[in-house]
Amino acid sequence: MSLHDRSAAELLALYASHEASPVEVVRELLAHIERCEPQIAATWALDAEGALQAARESEARWQRGEARALDGVPVTLKENIATRGTPVPLGTAATALVPAADDAPPAARLREAGAVIVCKTTMPDYGMLSSGLSSFHALSRNPWNTALNPGGSSAGAAAACAAGYGPLHVGTDIGGSIRLPAGWCGVFGLKPSHGRVPIHPAYAGRVAGPITRTAQDAALAMAVLSRPDPRDGSSLPPASIDWASTDGQSLKGLRLGLWLDAGWGLPVDPEIHAAVNAAASAFEAAGAVVEPVGAFCIRTMADGMNDFWRMRAWLDIGALPVEQQARVLPYIRHWADGAAALTGPQVFRGYSQMAALSDAALAVTQRFDFLLSPVSPVVSFPAEHASPLNDPARPFEHIAFTLPFNMSEQPAASVAAGCSASGMPIGLQVIGRRHDDLGVLRLARAWEGLRGPQPAWPVLG
Repeated sequence: MSLHDRSAAELLALYASHEASPVEVVRELLAHIERCEPQIAATWALDAEGALQAARESEARWQRGEARALDGVPVTLKENIATRGTPVPLGTAATALVPAADDAPPAARLREAGAVIVCKTTMPDYGMLSSGLSSFHALSRNPWNTALNPGGSSAGAAAACAAGYGPLHVGTDIGGSIRLPAGWCGVFGLKPSHGRVPIHPAYAGRVAGPITRTAQDAALAMAVLSRPDPRDGSSLPPASIDWASTDGQSLKGLRLGLWLDAGWGLPVDPEIHAAVNAAASAFEAAGAVVEPVGAFCIRTMADGMNDFWRMRAWLDIGALPVEQQARVLPYIRHWADGAAALTGPQVFRGYSQMAALSDAALAVTQRFDFLLSPVSPVVSFPAEHASPLNDPARPFEHIAFTLPFNMSEQPAASVAAGCSASGMPIGLQVIGRRHDDLGVLRLARAWEGLRGPQPAWPVLG
């Protein structure tokens, strides 16, 4: 196995035994990225010399016996997570490219832990698409089939993970932006409880979390990312969580809800329905108690959230100089322009749907230890499309299974559950009670043991 395909846990063991060095790993990784990038365009602001220098410093710490928690492990960060000295374009050509003054909390924690930040990863304009389409970045593509979309908005992060650009990647999620691309790219993505990972700027629903190939690597990342940072006033108090204890989840008697009808949005493809049902059956055979869950969200909730987010985008874009407004992706501009006709009461009612979604999700999940559901109702779609429907009048029809848990602040993960007949990944969503991030990781880890052999990772370059 190539070094760039090794898990974070494996790399740390190799470093500790001196069978590999951070410099060796980063050199091989940089060569791999150079071979693959023309096909998937997952990265931005790659700093080869900076990464090699960080690897040399890590190697010296290992030699001195002073290694840190993630010393020498390569990592990428979604480009809306600031790193000092690098501009934050937010996926749009409308942004003035001003170098960030400081690391955002996830970047700061990773540097402190000795991780090697190799590059930033791509996203669509303002993170408002589940797509690799951007007015600033090159079109990002899915490594499993480069004619198809990686999803988004953590587009480059999920594509990079599937393509073997190292073991650890960090994305952000406000409606499914970690889980959707993770599902479509066949990798693991955790949307933590709101506030579990400090983030800046912080706002309702927004979280940062790991995108990895395994739940174990996500747990290693969470042990670092969840460390406190005073800049995030919404962050949870520091908690003593044994992030290393992802093995050994007992399934006997575990109460699982099986949620296959979102109540709105696109219908679930039969192949996805079958894959999630098969996962539930496997858990049941292992001793869990599985009970169907009916639809608990309604169209009013989705439409209200659309009104609120559209008004926010319209105000942000409208504050730009006219020449910069023209650089925003036309799909986004068309969608945002619809807010011009909204009234104050309409926007307020839209905002109130955050609480309505939260209440509905929390009421259902209290009856169970965990919920199981599809991540997306459909498999990946053409790379050039902004969303599965590619219709700015219906932009969110594919996020019905992911959105509620941003509003309810619950942890939720995407874990690979098989492939479609066309060979594209299908994601299983595991949802936990508020603040039970470790439980979600442990159940996902148990599923990784139940699901059997997985397809070989895509080979590019």
